[in-house]
This record gives sequence, C-alpha cells and structure tokens, in this order.
Amino acid sequence: MTNRTFTVIENQWITLADGTRLAARIWMPGNAEADPVPAVFEFLPYRKRDGTSPRDESTYPVFAAAGIAGVRVDIRGSGESDGVIDGEYTELELANACELIAWIAAQPWSNGSVGMMGISWGGFNCLQVAAMNPPALKAVISIASTVDRYNDDIHYKDGCHLSAQLSWAATMLAYQSRSPDPEIVGDRWRDMWLERLENEPFFMEEWLQHQRRDAFWEHGSIGDHFDAFKLPALVIAGWADGYRSTPLKAVEGLGDKAKALVGPWVHKYPHFAWPKPRADFHGEAIAWWNRWLRGEQNGIEAMPQVRAYILDGPKPAPRRDFDPGFWVSKKTWRKPDMQCFYVEQFGTLMEGMPIPHAPEHPVFLKSPLDTGTASGEWFTLKPDAEMAIDQRGDDAGSLVFQTPPLTVPHDFLGQPELTLTVRSQAELANLCARIVDIHPDGTATRVTFGVLNLAHRDGNAEPRPMAPGEPTMIRMVLDACGYRFEAGHRIRLSLSTAYWPMILPPPVDEGLTIDIASLGIAMPMLGEHETFEMIQPGNPDPLPKYIQHEPGETRRNVLRDLSGNRTDYCIYEDTGLSEHPGTGLSTRQIRDEVWSITPGDPLSMSGKSVWTCDMRRPGWFVRTVSTATIACTATDWLIGGSVIGYEGETKIFEKIFEKAVPRDLM
Repeated sequence: MTNRTFTVIENQWITLADGTRLAARIWMPGNAEADPVPAVFEFLPYRKRDGTSPRDESTYPVFAAAGIAGVRVDIRGSGESDGVIDGEYTELELANACELIAWIAAQPWSNGSVGMMGISWGGFNCLQVAAMNPPALKAVISIASTVDRYNDDIHYKDGCHLSAQLSWAATMLAYQSRSPDPEIVGDRWRDMWLERLENEPFFMEEWLQHQRRDAFWEHGSIGDHFDAFKLPALVIAGWADGYRSTPLKAVEGLGDKAKALVGPWVHKYPHFAWPKPRADFHGEAIAWWNRWLRGEQNGIEAMPQVRAYILDGPKPAPRRDFDPGFWVSKKTWRKPDMQCFYVEQFGTLMEGMPIPHAPEHPVFLKSPLDTGTASGEWFTLKPDAEMAIDQRGDDAGSLVFQTPPLTVPHDFLGQPELTLTVRSQAELANLCARIVDIHPDGTATRVTFGVLNLAHRDGNAEPRPMAPGEPTMIRMVLDACGYRFEAGHRIRLSLSTAYWPMILPPPVDEGLTIDIASLGIAMPMLGEHETFEMIQPGNPDPLPKYIQHEPGETRRNVLRDLSGNRTDYCIYEDTGLSEHPGTGLSTRQIRDEVWSITPGDPLSMSGKSVWTCDMRRPGWFVRTVSTATIACTATDWLIGGSVIGYEGETKIFEKIFEKAVPRDLM
C-alpha cells in the first residue's frame, strides 16, 4: 500500500523492564490498528529531537506513506531518555534493543515483523542485534558500519592509534552533556541534565584500556562469528568514508544473506550523500522491507550480491560535488583475481611478480612526522577537505614508485595487498601505504590506503616488538576500493613512516629500511561484471529546511611555524544557529580542534578538541562546553578534559578529569 496517510507521535514513552523510560518518535501509518503494519526501528544516542531530526524527517515519512511505521528511539542517557549512557554497543544497550523490538512487535498496530536500520552507531548496533536473533527482527539495513570493531572503526587501525578516537570521544562527551528538552520531560529536565553531567563517562579512557584486539573489541564484532548471523542484511558504504571495506567483508562472511552497495559517498545516507551520483535509498529500502517484513514476493533476494560505483579518475578539489565513474554489479561475489606489480631495479613499478631471490635493494625511509596533512578525516561528513586532497605534498615525504603511463585502462574492485621486507632499528614503527592515481597533469588522487603498526604484523591480539636490525616480511591489506586508472595515467605506490594527524606516531622515530626488491603489490581486478544505471532519488533535495538564525562556518588549515619547527592542523566547524519550525527549539554546535607536532619529535604530539553546544527557546538557554585532550610520553598516553554547564549566563556545573594510561606497543 502506498501513499498511505500517517501521523507523527512526537514522543512516546517506552518503559523497560528495569523501569527506565526511553523516548521514541514514531511515524505511524493511518488505520494501523485495523490494518497492522511492519515497523523499522532505529536506536541511537544522537538525540531524535534535534540531532538526527533532519535525516529522520527525510526518510520516515516516506516509509510511513508506504505503510511502514518508523520508530526512532534515544538510547538511555541521550535526548529525552532516562539514565546515563554506559558506553558503545554495551550488553545493556543491545539487551535494551531486543526488549524494544519485542515491545514494537507486541503493539496492536504491528504485524509482528520488525526491521532495524541505521548509519554509523545505528548501523553497528543493528548488525550486532541481528546476530542475537531476537524473534521479531526479520531484516536489517546497515550503513557505514563495521564487522570488526578494532580494525574498522574510529579507534585503531591494524594497531595504529587513530586521532579520530579523541575526536569521537569529544563528540560523544558533547552529545551526552546536552540537556533533554523541557517541552518533552517537563520540570525533570534540570535534574536529568545534572545527572548526565555528573555521571557520563569519558569514552576514551575505556578505549585506551584496550589497545590490543581483546574481548572488549570482539564484543559486537560480528565478523568473529558470521555463522551466528541468520538475517538478510543490506550493507551500504561510501568510498569516501572510513567504513568503505565493510560491505565487501559482509558478503564474504555472510554469503547470500548479505547484499552490498558501495557508492562514491561520504558518511551519509545515499539519497542525500556527496559526492554524487546518489542512489534511491527510499525505493531500495521500501522494497527490502516489503520483502522481509511483509513477505511480498518482489524478487529483492535475486538482486546482485555486490553493486559498486567504479570511480573514474576524480580529481581532488576543495569540494567534490560529483565524481565521474560507472556502476557495476556482480551477481555473486568472489574474492577477486589479483594483478601483481613489482619494483624493478631503477625504481619503476612494473606489472608482474617480484623476481624470486633477487639481491636485496635496501632504501632507507624516515618520513617527516607531519607527513599526512593531505589525508583528510578518517570519518568524513562533507565532500570538502575532509576528503583526501592532492597527494603531492604527502608524497614529498614518502618513498614513491609508479608505473609508466598506462596504455589501457585498469579497473579494480576489492582490497589491495602489499608485501615487502623491512628492517627496523627500533622495536616500534608504523608504516603507511597509499595507492595513488597520477593524472597526466601530475594531479595525485588517493585511491586507497592502509596502515600497520609493525608490532601487530602477525595479528592484533598478541603484538610483538620488532627485532632491531632483523629483516622482517610484512603483509598489509589496504582498504577496499573501486577504481579505474585510465590510459595515460600512472599507478603510484607511496610509502611513509608517518600519516599524521590521522595516525598518531609511536614513541620512537628511527625510520625503516625497505628492501624494494622484495616489494609486491597485488591489485584486485574488477573481473566479470555487468554495468547498470543506478536509479536516482526522486527528490534531489530531501532534507527539511529549518529556520537559520545565524550562518554556519567551516575552516580547515595547516599552519607550519618554520622558525619554531611546529605544525598545527586546525579544524573549526560551526553549524550555525538553526530553529526547528515544528518544535521551536534552536541549537548550535561548534567544534574547535587542533593537532600539533614537531616534525622530528614524536613525543611532541598533542590534540585538543573543544565542543560548545547551545540549546535555546525564548526564556530558556543552556550551554555545555566539553573539552578533550591527548598528549604523550614515551610510556603513557596523557588524556584529560572538562565539562562545563551553563543555565543562562550562570555556570551550574564543572568537572575536570585527567588520566595517564600506559602505552601498549604503540
């Protein structure tokens, strides 16, 4: 049934078995009690009232008009829900999700079938909940998520410490510090707010207690137990986002239970993501839900297992509105055949395998510690300098090998693999590898990359220091890519011992000796495929328009103090002050973040992220200022921060915290 009338229940209290009340916003198809409907459930800490309302209002009304209820619930301690959050994807969170699914299925308007959906946090927990097999959950759609919480999230990447870990800890501190809306919770708002301010955790402290891939990260990593996962899963990501490898990993692990879709996008829903082209997410999702929540025989299960956009030589720019390329599909995904490249004696990257038992050809590499400022963000929200920019600056601090100009196009889809032998004079070192497209005019587009803490070369659970001076064979698996290198372009491999600020440096910086005679790069060939035209969204501008009282602003600068030998990477994001026309609530968030390093001193590294969050209505104003910091010694990570709460102009709360956490082989 389409074009069904619907109503919006602005707030529905759902009381859990332990007495905690969680706040839900529900889009309800008309006449649902007489004609029960399936429901799609999304469970997040990002505040339904003001945080995710634009994207919720772009999607759930469309679902409701198609006869599918939308149930958007705030996790405990966020938005208007009671209590205090206890971490990411905790046992309590997942148990609450299962309880909520049962509550939805038992409602008189429900047909008993529930789907779960989300991007990022919601994409994570819907996969994790699906692996628990709650009876009423029938299918999931997971966007920008992971099957491996240690290696494919904002914390660590093959043993390297991501700066996004501090950025995200600061973000969550800011989100969880914000007040509930008095219009929903009434006079309780102040007590609820103070409870959060006093008791919210600083997530990074817990994350740093687990620098290896231990049971903490295994919890919720469905890739460790794919066989426990029984439900159909549509897994979506974008090449411009840090979660780009997940869809292919999901289909490799889940087989015919999973379908993968990868576009050119940043960390956004496909119907309003950048760079274009987009995808008709609403049409795809409704067909998915109708098949698995209604039993409609619409053939969705026969959809190709993998659909991907093959980028065709996009150029980095201040903003990438549209990336050239073409859509391909593979009915069944198999690990691709690999096209191999090696480095010949004069340093040219050539097609073919390395020569067996070739004489060692050692080259020393020690990148400036500020190599990496063209990397962009690990976690991208806008198609500007959050994406990787022209790589020539970073390549100046790297060891580079490139092919002659290609005579025919080369098409790739999958995860490249790099093998090489290195010697390290220190027990610890990082290595970054980038695949770069060199255009005929010299422009350098990053295609994909990988990083490795060499102590984690044999696994992330039991790292081992390098044996100084000993030759060690290294294998690196880079992030997935879908890319065409056109004729006339060159394929470049860039190696560096630093990738800052995305990757934080180890405590020593001795450099590496690389045997280029041993170096081999295997690129995943596109292979057999079909091309198709992706259906574009019917509405090219689906996000609702709010009242903008003050404009937003974005700045991203690299400042090099040549006299002081200091590099600062500065991020400033101001959402502006906007008012929801339906609720009258105005909000503003400002992120001011600075990373600093002296290029020759890894212990000089520091990061500071400050969030200022405002909420206001006539006669009511609250503000929180949340600060998170990180620095280091040779033996410890030094973290700290503060949270300050203001009611009007009066400071009503302040807490300051600091902690030294021992470094564990990083």
